[in-house]
Amino acid sequence: MSGSIEGAVGAAVGLQQAIAMQEKDNLLLRKVLDGQANTILSLVNSVPSIPQLATSGSVGTLLHVTA
Repeated sequence: MSGSIEGAVGAAVGLQQAIAMQEKDNLLLRKVLDGQANTILSLVNSVPSIPQLATSGSVGTLLHVTA
């Protein structure tokens, strides 16, 4: 009977260690993904806004050209 108890305890300890390692890996993954998200967000924010169409002058206001 003690063999089965030791086996159950060993399995429980092994599962606890596996869960702890998985949580550590998940935390690292979250930090990496947050860093990538911040990098992408800064790149998107660094792109200048879309230029507005001309409303006065002869360029783009007098001719209708389709490419």
